[in-house]
Amino acid sequence: MKAQIMVAAAFVGLLNCSAWAADYPAYVTDKNLYATTDLRGKQAPALSVEKWLSGEAPKTSGKVVLIDLWATWCGPCRELVPELNDYQKKFSNDLVVIGISDEPADTVEKFMKTSHMQYNVAIDASKGSMKHQLGVSGIPHVLIMSPDGIVRWQGFPGSGEDPLTEKTIAQIIEASKSH
Repeated sequence: MKAQIMVAAAFVGLLNCSAWAADYPAYVTDKNLYATTDLRGKQAPALSVEKWLSGEAPKTSGKVVLIDLWATWCGPCRELVPELNDYQKKFSNDLVVIGISDEPADTVEKFMKTSHMQYNVAIDASKGSMKHQLGVSGIPHVLIMSPDGIVRWQGFPGSGEDPLTEKTIAQIIEASKSH
């Protein structure tokens, strides 16, 4: 009898987890992540940066966090800047956008003078720890985490299989508010 109750409780727990996850965007299983580590549905690595170039570290508690691993020499990365600006502006109460480059500070600061980045920017030139933890092989590479630190979207934002869109971000934010 005890075993049956435990199995029933475990089953109810699985149902609750499934319902909870169902509110978030579905994971596209056949997409190329351009990374060796798929963290979708798993705990995100700790945010690790060497230096914040846009001021102090942002307050991320209770917010959805979008991390963009990028470089100044990368055409698709540069093209993504206006979209990231728009996401930060549109969802400013619920979203924190963070761009992390593994280039030297002076290179990124020079870029920032000509490209208006309206979100948090940091470098991790000496370690590149997040990029290495994920095994990133192509940039830009984006992770979006719900406030509980679970990765809800990962990959190349311009992917044909699963592009990053305003609708996707809005869905993650709304799902996060309901849990």
